[in-house]
This record gives sequence, C-alpha cells and structure tokens, in this order.
Amino acid sequence: MSANVGGIKVFSGGSHPELAQKIARRLGQPLGKATVTRNESGESIIRIAESVREHDVYIINTACCSPTPYGTSASPNTSLMELLIMIHACKTASARRITAVIPHFYYARQDKKDKSRAPITAKLMANMIENAGCDHVITMDLHASQIQGFFNVPVDNLYAEPAALQYIREMVDCSKAVIVSPDAGGAKRATSLADRLNVEFALFHKERKKANEVSRMVLVGNVQGKAAILVDDMADTCGTLALAAERLAECGAESILAIVTHGVLSPPALERIMSSKLEKLIVTNTIPQSGNRRKCPKIEEIDISHVLAETIRRSHYGESVSVLFNQIPYDTTQPYRHGQDTTSGMDENAPASPSGARQPAMSRSDITSPSASEAYFPPSSYNDPDPPARENYFEEDRREAASAGGSGAAGSGGAASGATRAPWEARAEWGQQGRGSGGGDPNETPRLRHADAPGQ
Repeated sequence: MSANVGGIKVFSGGSHPELAQKIARRLGQPLGKATVTRNESGESIIRIAESVREHDVYIINTACCSPTPYGTSASPNTSLMELLIMIHACKTASARRITAVIPHFYYARQDKKDKSRAPITAKLMANMIENAGCDHVITMDLHASQIQGFFNVPVDNLYAEPAALQYIREMVDCSKAVIVSPDAGGAKRATSLADRLNVEFALFHKERKKANEVSRMVLVGNVQGKAAILVDDMADTCGTLALAAERLAECGAESILAIVTHGVLSPPALERIMSSKLEKLIVTNTIPQSGNRRKCPKIEEIDISHVLAETIRRSHYGESVSVLFNQIPYDTTQPYRHGQDTTSGMDENAPASPSGARQPAMSRSDITSPSASEAYFPPSSYNDPDPPARENYFEEDRREAASAGGSGAAGSGGAASGATRAPWEARAEWGQQGRGSGGGDPNETPRLRHADAPGQ
C-alpha cells in the first residue's frame, strides 16, 4: 500500500520526550523540529520549526505532571494545552493528517455523570482535541472504553496486556500464580490475563469512604501459598493497592506484586508502596517514571514504545492495528531485565534454538518468585534481533518507488513497474515455530515479526 503523500513527521510535546525519542528511534525517523516553551506568565509557546505541508503528522503528549525550566512541576492541564496548540499549529500549516498520540488520556476517570451537576470532562477533552484539528487519536488502556464514543474521529485504544503477559511469563513462576483484581470493575481485565496464562483468578470487593480512600476490602478467591499478581489500569495514590497487598498477605499469599498500565503515583503513593507488602510495582512508561524509580526501588518499568511505534507505522501505511490488541510487535530491551537481555547467562554448550539463539542454562520454572529472579534471570524467548532501523525508511521507500516507476515508464511506455509497499510488512509468528506446525508453547505470547528482518 502506498504511503501518504509528503511522508511522516513525529513531534513531541514537553510531557514525555523520553518516550517520544524511543518511538522515533523505533521508526527510524528523527523527531520533528519544534520548540515548546513557556513565558514568564506561564503561557505555552509552540513553534513548529520545519514544514509539515501535506505530511502525516503524529504528536506525542501524555497526561502527567511535567517538569519546567524553572524546576517546578506543570500540571496535566499544561500538557493538554501544549497538545492542542501543536495540533492547531500543524493544521494551519496545511498538514495532510494529524494524529494525537496520547498514551495516558486526559481526565479519563471523569467519564460519566456520577453525581448531580457533575461534568463529563472526558467528553469535553474529546471535543477540544477534535476542534483543534485532530483527525485520529491513538491511546492506551482507557479507563473506560466508552470514551472512544466521545470522539467523531477514529480512536485506536491499545492494550498493555500483551506486554504484561510477557513480563509475567519471564519473571514469575506461573505454576503458582493467581491473578487478582483490586475491584469488581477490573474483573474483565484480570480474567482475560488469567485465562491466557491458564491460572486462577481472585478479586476484591471494596467500599470507599470518598474518592481515593478505601474503607474496607473483602477477598473473593484463594491465594494461600501463591504468587498474587494485582492488575489494574491505573495507580494514583496507591491506597487500594497497599490495602489489597495487606489483605493478600493476611490470606497467606507467598509473594505479592502489582502490574498497572498508568503509574500516576501522586503523593503519598511512593511512601505507601515502600511501607506496603508489595514486593514490586510494575508500571508501563506511558507516564515518565525515571524520578519515581530513583526514589522507590520497588518500582519497575515495562517499555511500550515498540507498541506505539508499530501502531504509528501501521496507521501511516493503512494497515490493520487490531492485531496489536493481542500481540506484541517485537521484543525490546526491557528495564526490568536489569541489563540481561543479551546472551550473558546462556549455557554455551546448550543447543541453539531454531532462531539461532542459545537455550538458557535454567528454565523459568526454576524461578519461584520475582525476588528470586533478581539472582538469575534466564534470557528472554523474545530476544530475536529487531529489524535494522534505517535513517528514514519512509523517505527511502518513496525514492525507491519513484526510481522503479521511472524505469518502468521508460521500458513499457509509462506503465508503472510496481506499487510501493510498506518497508516491514508484518506477519504473525507464534513462538519459535510456525503457527500451523503444531510446535511451540501454545501459551506463548504471539509476536509480530517483520519480513525484512535478518534471517527471516
């Protein structure tokens, strides 16, 4: 399928430049030139420093408290205004299409009228983003899926579940695991994980005194002697997670960890995590976590930049995105592996796998808990090399197509010799063996590999 005329441009707001850099690196595409500053009165000043005329533009900004040049913290409202102004700037500069990439959506918890005269602020956010000139939205794990219906433009709501599955299979002994939902509202998310891992499931019934304050939690299910894994879409003040971990410990859980998509971690979240029964809190990098990880050693991070990058690539080339709802596009160097993504720790005398990688000296079943995995972590089964990132493969493909079209016209009276294709046409691959061969682990997380990858 041919690329959009004018190519692709990826810009970053001021909320999460680290994630934007990782996404751009995955795409083999430099970040677009733009300045995002604030004047003395606090107003955001945006300038797009390169042409976007007839380009497919992607603007990355997330809902979080972002740093300022003055050392203070800017609220998500500032991040929202940056996004709106950047969208408007690109719209007035004649961009062909503008996509807002919002890993953590603004005001996602205010999605319904739960009290008299309460606003549905998430609907207001959708209206503002649309009216600014946005044509498409990419986000991840919306707090309520009905937010997609607030928009009149396409919305791709991605899921962190495949990345969470990868973490659990690599770092936890699944034979002793139980997936726990901290509330009834997250039961669907927890049961989906439990079914794919073929493990047991439990949930809490909780009663709140007021927002962000839980008064009582009742556990439904058995966690005696098991590795309890709490799963949720968001962790804010962590009162629910801390109380749930305490109840799980009282009920005999052997180890307790939590996996959440959006680590908001508002005060006093870090203090609660450190004093709680949680061994680890695993969050994705939809929100910057480097500062929180320095302050709290229990926090570990899952990188989801490869999911967002593949979504952008597929969106640009008009390919289906739904395959990413259940699969990870390809492996990435994950911070939680503590630098053990390479062949260190491999058994040199072990036979090579079909992909050429050495087999681990220990099996995952030898790891009995997340804490034990720190002493030895067997290499990931997802460590096939990534496809080589070219400097700008979008531009290179257009040049190749133009050259092929020109030579075809010269040799056949103007007939095109072939259509441009996506540089990495993705295909699904289950485990190390073919999907229809009957081999491999049926519980293994399927990955999307690329046809141009080395050795494919």
